[in-house]
Amino acid sequence: MKILPALAFLATPALAEVPVLNVLTYDSFTAEWGPGPAIAKGFEATCACKVNYIAAGDGGAILSRLKMEGAGSEADVALGLDTSLVEAARATGLFAPIAAQPNTLPVPFADTEFQPYDWGWFAFVHLKSLENPPANFKALAASDLKIVIQDPRSSTPGLGLVMWVKAAYGDEAGSVWKDLADNIVTVTPGWDEAYGLFLKGEADMVLSYTTSPAYHLIAENDDTKTAALFDEGHYMQVEVAGKLKAAPNPELADAFLAYLAGTEAQSVIPTTNWMYPAQSAPLPQGFETLIQPAKSLLLSPTEAEALRQKAIEEWQAALAQ
Repeated sequence: MKILPALAFLATPALAEVPVLNVLTYDSFTAEWGPGPAIAKGFEATCACKVNYIAAGDGGAILSRLKMEGAGSEADVALGLDTSLVEAARATGLFAPIAAQPNTLPVPFADTEFQPYDWGWFAFVHLKSLENPPANFKALAASDLKIVIQDPRSSTPGLGLVMWVKAAYGDEAGSVWKDLADNIVTVTPGWDEAYGLFLKGEADMVLSYTTSPAYHLIAENDDTKTAALFDEGHYMQVEVAGKLKAAPNPELADAFLAYLAGTEAQSVIPTTNWMYPAQSAPLPQGFETLIQPAKSLLLSPTEAEALRQKAIEEWQAALAQ
């Protein structure tokens, strides 16, 4: 039977839908100024697919959402957990093994389920005009400087801070927090609020990253800010991505993780996420002005999980007095 041209489309299979990769991540990653848009555009050019970001606050919110949704999560990839949360994420049983990718972190890092994509050192950022910035937590506690920090129960930088104190001082951490308590102006739910208060002049220093001054220098041509170099060492945040076992598009998830580790995606990180790339990549002019800690502190995921609750309780006890 001859098919009329006008009706021919009725006899042909429907065009295949473009596959969608769902990436559960944090708000700032997906922002127009964050790394998400450029990474999505670059990956889409290689995959004939669409990247859909699902924003969920920060790393703690990502983990909470995964726990709530379980195997019913629509996400293929979770991006934005860090090493303080990795063991709790692993314990959910929701993550699948992934192909190992090399990295150039300052400390050894290898994991069968979580792939690093960026890292940074936590630090207290302040104006360069600040006289005699403290060289460690004890000097900070002995000063009359006012600081803004983030809540470790809701913020990955806040959690990084309590792990920093714990890694540096061990059993003395509770005592250090007691001494620091009167320096703390306020505790905010997340990084944005804390940094905003610092920029408004509400505090002398704010918990952030050694790389934060690079943003002001490169994006704003502002060289008035720096970070205090602490002689106990600086705790690292290593941000990771992983593939969900129930990923609707597991092959796309694998391809995305491989792309995330490549030069094209890694080169986006320094001036969008304002962190160091996990792979060796050229850094933009301005990064050479940043402080360079002589000692990197990082608890393993299992150590961090074992100490996390105690570290938070020590912080809570000191601030409750």
